[in-house]
Amino acid sequence: MPNALVTGAAHRLGREMALYLARREYDIAIHYASSDAAAHSLQAEITAMGRKAVCVQADLLDEDALDRVVPDAVQALGTGPLSMLVNNASIFKEDSIASATRASWDMHMMTNLRAPFVLTQAFAAQCPPATRDAVGEAVAGGLVVNMIDQKVRRLTPQHMTYSIAKMGLWAFTRMAAQELGPHVRVNAIGPGPTLQAADQTEGAYLHSRRSTILARGANLSDITAALGFFMDSSAVTGQILCVDGGQHLGWHSPEGAGIQ
Repeated sequence: MPNALVTGAAHRLGREMALYLARREYDIAIHYASSDAAAHSLQAEITAMGRKAVCVQADLLDEDALDRVVPDAVQALGTGPLSMLVNNASIFKEDSIASATRASWDMHMMTNLRAPFVLTQAFAAQCPPATRDAVGEAVAGGLVVNMIDQKVRRLTPQHMTYSIAKMGLWAFTRMAAQELGPHVRVNAIGPGPTLQAADQTEGAYLHSRRSTILARGANLSDITAALGFFMDSSAVTGQILCVDGGQHLGWHSPEGAGIQ
């Protein structure tokens, strides 16, 4: 059976993607940092579906802990190598040129860029090689999906170091796709307004959803549909799907807003 590792899987998008993969008959390694109860609740839910699920605890800000995630996941599942990695875990804090500190820089770079880089290195090293289809063409044995952000298509300065890290992850997605093919495909999802952030008012969240090109945000099912597309599309690598109601296409200029 195929095995998947989902980072930051205890809550929100990570949880939903882990459940989706379990429904697609994957056994799941549930990575979490501090949400022990939520991770084990998800484990029980996946187990009740007839799939195997294990919990892998690691603080991705800790280099030693980060190095152990993939081997610990493989060992805990005990059924062979991982064939999918979803780099979902992320820290999202607001800062600017004026307010950014070394601490905020290091936090965002470690969780949003270095951790996916290190995990992808380890994943690729243990991934099954490409197979051949009926006409003799390669079919990748592994898939990495990086959760990025629609911000990489429409930069704003409000989340400075977070956005720089995500831009780096988008660059890494393309370069990793170049280096790891044909054995591993590497793609990305760029969510827009999907779930209300902890520090966001309901009004601000609803406004962000309704002010997109499509006058709507994304639902969890939209995110898993994008994940499913990458799973089912053996000829796609180095791509990003912005699942954001068209938020990354925002274009209104002062003239368009009626400002003279």
